[in-house]
Amino acid sequence: MVSRLRIPLLALGIALYLSCLLVSPAVAGMVGTITSQGIPSESRQDEISRIQRALETQIVQEKLKAYGLTPGEIEQKLEGLSEGQIHLLAQASDQVLAGADDAFGVIIAILVIVLLVILIIKLSDKTVVVK
Repeated sequence: MVSRLRIPLLALGIALYLSCLLVSPAVAGMVGTITSQGIPSESRQDEISRIQRALETQIVQEKLKAYGLTPGEIEQKLEGLSEGQIHLLAQASDQVLAGADDAFGVIIAILVIVLLVILIIKLSDKTVVVK
């Protein structure tokens, strides 16, 4: 009887193993929309405005001045870029704008940690003496 059930049980065991134990994690990401002509749905002007917003930040302006570029030269170079280059630059400028808030968050975190340390020291009736 065991030999008769051996192959079906083996098949059932392999099926359970493959369906339950061999599960890979799902990978997801944002995908841009494409119109029926095969071009991205965002217009060139929208992407240029996103780039100009990033160019208005102080850090980017200082870097561009360090490279010796004037605002007129930058505008001229923007007009000469292809659609793909504009799209790539717009994506990079979104990352620049997103990273601008990081310094503020770090400063707030450091202040919270310092305040917590001071509060803990005060609550435990300890004093810190620096010689």
